[in-house]
Amino acid sequence: MEVLNPPADILKGGQFLVKDSDPEALFIPEDFTEEQEMIRQTIRDFTEQEIRPVTDRIEKLEEGLIPSIMEKFGELGFFGTHMPEEYGGSAMDFITNTVIGEEVGPSGSFSVSYNAHTGIGMLPILYYGTEEQKKKYLPGLITGVLKSSYCLTEPSSGSDALAAKTTAFLNEAKTHYVLNGQKMWITNAGFADIFTVFAQVDGDKFTGFILEKGMQGMTLGAEEKKLGIKGSSTRMVFLENVLVPVENVLGDIGKGHLIAFNVLNIGRFKLGASTLGASKMLVNISTLYALERQQFDTAIANFGAIQYKLAEQTIQCFTAESVIYRVAQAIQNVEENEKVSGSDFTKSKLNAAEEYALECSIVKILGSEVLDYCVDETVQIHGGMGYSEEGAIARAYRDSRINRIFEGTNEINRLLIISTLLKRAMKGQVDLMTPAMAVQKELMEGANDETVFSGHFTEEQKALKGYKKALIMLLGTAAQQAMSGTLDLKTEQEIVMNLADLIMTIYNAESVLLRCQKIADKPSVYQPELHQALVKTVFHQANQSVYTLSLDLTGSFIPESMQGAYISGIRKYTKYPIQNIVKHRRTIASAVIDKKGYCF
Repeated sequence: MEVLNPPADILKGGQFLVKDSDPEALFIPEDFTEEQEMIRQTIRDFTEQEIRPVTDRIEKLEEGLIPSIMEKFGELGFFGTHMPEEYGGSAMDFITNTVIGEEVGPSGSFSVSYNAHTGIGMLPILYYGTEEQKKKYLPGLITGVLKSSYCLTEPSSGSDALAAKTTAFLNEAKTHYVLNGQKMWITNAGFADIFTVFAQVDGDKFTGFILEKGMQGMTLGAEEKKLGIKGSSTRMVFLENVLVPVENVLGDIGKGHLIAFNVLNIGRFKLGASTLGASKMLVNISTLYALERQQFDTAIANFGAIQYKLAEQTIQCFTAESVIYRVAQAIQNVEENEKVSGSDFTKSKLNAAEEYALECSIVKILGSEVLDYCVDETVQIHGGMGYSEEGAIARAYRDSRINRIFEGTNEINRLLIISTLLKRAMKGQVDLMTPAMAVQKELMEGANDETVFSGHFTEEQKALKGYKKALIMLLGTAAQQAMSGTLDLKTEQEIVMNLADLIMTIYNAESVLLRCQKIADKPSVYQPELHQALVKTVFHQANQSVYTLSLDLTGSFIPESMQGAYISGIRKYTKYPIQNIVKHRRTIASAVIDKKGYCF
């Protein structure tokens, strides 16, 4: 069979730090197909007709309501779009599934139930189930007749999931495992039919199991009283001598960590996509209110302070959107090439998600933090009305907060970005040392980079290259110190998180630049003044962040005798022309106001 190699410009996980991407080869939201737009509209219609009218009932956890909505959604086929056809799925491509995830995002508590069901609920069985398990459970999960949940967290093990204390011992007849323990914060637990449960076989072999509703000894706690997402079911699951057939072991004994970690990669991506949809909805809500609300004989949308907020909400949404669909295409590319190489449907999806674990963490952090910014400013724009429970804004504010905790806290994900990158570097998958040595040589010799940039946004292309050099200079030194034992990255978490923020700043800015470079060659889409204002604002902010983070890192772990050279390098690599940032934001705000919502 012919192997289709990934194009050189579709980089493997983490390689964006040391290699350039061709904007023309990337997928951007302006490339959506007619079919994808039809799917988007179908979900919007479903949300308007089936979810919004009953939001208050959902928030009160009316028994059976969310499950009935899930069944209707399943009837439309939206639970099986990422599943193989042989089990009743439609096997749509990853980008289309991202569109679906984005459009479910504005549906409040339903989006939590949807993501838990289609992500961490179904994927363990797809990835690691036996053929018998897949045939038994996936068809029902795809139609929505069966609902799923994922039981990992325990009272004593949250971020440290492998410290779980739930036990599983084989009975004397060797027909069943006996499970004892408790799980907490279990989404969909109140109505789930299928539970993926993790336990320590013989007390020390972390393993996954498939449990079914009604198994003797499995009971549920009361619904948790939560700050937000009140309409989603969240309960404790108690296991007291639950007999689980040996055929319900999921994956291999002692290999449950593979299930937990690999499933979370896509869980993080799906969460990021959903938060994007919610963020864009909030831009629309903010804009409409700013146009309606009159103060001092004019709409507050005419005030510069409000225009700043509308512009910044939009800039952050555009950035998240650019990153999310860039990663979606990368994952889709690997999936397709894996299939051509001979991998089956499941293996191709598993390998693609693992390849971009680092980027999935970026998507999760970025999406959740953009949503928090957007909802906070939406409250502010609405003033007292934003604080009132009579409207939807207060609920959105409360709902948003969980996303920085879900699917691994943002702190854990920042740590993962660096640990994943260094592991890939140690395996030779990302070459950090060659560019690090080149930067060191350039600084020592006082040489200037003679690279000539062409096309659109040349100033930004030049700036981006400098940012990557600043990062490589610091990251290379941190890696060297870690290998020599002079820097313990396991304990110096502040340094690790600063490095992660530096990586994310660069990846986000690059994603915006690549998207706008490609847009600039589309006359029907390109709005020169608007897109240039956006890119220049993003790079103005990125330049400040790279400079500040780099100085913080230099002071944190670079020996005092060497700090002068590093500071010189940072100044050299963070040169970007001063901008009229007020003018740029007003340009963006004007476009938002004209369109009465998100303008890209």
